[in-house]
Amino acid sequence: MLKLCGFAGSNYHNKVKLALLEKNIPFEEQLTWVGETDTDATPLGKVPYLQTEQGPLCESTILLEYIEQQYPTPALLPPNAYAAAKIRELMQYLDLHLELEARKLYPEAFFGGKVSDGTKAAVEKTLTKNIAAFAKLAKFSPFVGGDTFTLADCAAIVHLPLVSSATKIIYGRDFLADLPVKDYLKAMGERDSVQRVNADRKANTALFMERVKAK
Repeated sequence: MLKLCGFAGSNYHNKVKLALLEKNIPFEEQLTWVGETDTDATPLGKVPYLQTEQGPLCESTILLEYIEQQYPTPALLPPNAYAAAKIRELMQYLDLHLELEARKLYPEAFFGGKVSDGTKAAVEKTLTKNIAAFAKLAKFSPFVGGDTFTLADCAAIVHLPLVSSATKIIYGRDFLADLPVKDYLKAMGERDSVQRVNADRKANTALFMERVKAK
């Protein structure tokens, strides 16, 4: 059985967890905090990572690719090469150009820290540009990549709420407000997989915040 190692407060952990749940793949979830990882499995000490019968794998997008190839039904990528590449393109934008940019705000937005005014100004400029670019690719009809649930939705469901929340807290406005993100997330929230992920995330985030305060 697959073992997903990480913690449910992590959006990247939940990106992989959603794919496993959507595909109805049996898996075990092992609570693993950063700093407590198996560095033979994840040399940079990052989570999530996946223990498979063949050995360990790390990096969330690689885990999704492995899961899709190893367990092709139900498919979370289109069979057409170009269509599949467009889904991967969306995933790249969500991971690198939206979430990782917004992540620079998280210390102040969520953890009681402070982000410099220079960083805030730079993130505002970059996110504004990147969200406009993302808007040209995203479909929301009704899924982020079109009429079928795909791996891009696994990323969008866990990343978009954080981008919305962080920008609203730091700048006083939701940078995603002009996109149909609220309606999209509400619809996705009706899926059993998303309900489980959200419930586990809420419980684990409370535990995570206790750890942060204790340090």
